[in-house]
Amino acid sequence: MRRYKAIIAYDGTDFSGFQIQDNGRTVQEELERVLTRLSSGQVIKIHGSGRTDSGVHALGQVVHFDLATARDPEKLRFALDTQTPDDINVLAVEAVEDTFHSRFNPHNKTYQYQLTTSRAPNPLTRRTSFHVPKLIAQDEMMAAADLLVGTHDFTGFTASGATVEDKVRTITAVRIVKTSEHELSISFSGNGFLYKQVRNMVGTLIKVGLGKWPASRISDIIAAQNRDLAGPTAPAHGLCLMEVNYRDDRETT
Repeated sequence: MRRYKAIIAYDGTDFSGFQIQDNGRTVQEELERVLTRLSSGQVIKIHGSGRTDSGVHALGQVVHFDLATARDPEKLRFALDTQTPDDINVLAVEAVEDTFHSRFNPHNKTYQYQLTTSRAPNPLTRRTSFHVPKLIAQDEMMAAADLLVGTHDFTGFTASGATVEDKVRTITAVRIVKTSEHELSISFSGNGFLYKQVRNMVGTLIKVGLGKWPASRISDIIAAQNRDLAGPTAPAHGLCLMEVNYRDDRETT
């Protein structure tokens, strides 16, 4: 068996998330269907660096899979890219050591959430950006973002459906950047994120940006470990998994 790592991008609008489910179209299902076809009917399973929820996009999701025979990586990438649906793109494929695991090898992820702040929504960004006018306290919002950085128990930002017991995570950077007059992006980098954690943090930062809460609300939520103190879950369509960086670059790019 030969192991391959692939970097994929997808528009999550019409997917019920990355991972195969009992009902609903998923990214994993589409990729496995093509790989199985390319392997003359032998069922191929892929493993992702993590799940993305229904409606969440990706520009740098990482997956790995095993094939019975060695394949030219670029030819394999081209075959996957041309035979998957238009809302999935396969950006890169490379052969890796069989010890590489896209989920369990130590890595950091970066997510980005896009906001549109114009008076009226922009129809051209409606699938990838959340419309929030009247963000009158953007400086306070940036101060709040800084309070998320560090190693914390993020129970207060975790959805009730989370199944993991250890909710301590490290966020290495949160950046709020005004990309144009009416566009704002919020990026989060860290060693892992809990179920809907990023969207819950965004919902809380939006409350601060609207002038409803002070920046110190972030510290209160972390200390209390109480989800009820945080803001609403921001919609999925504004979120994108930008990249996954592995710490052992001998096996990955």
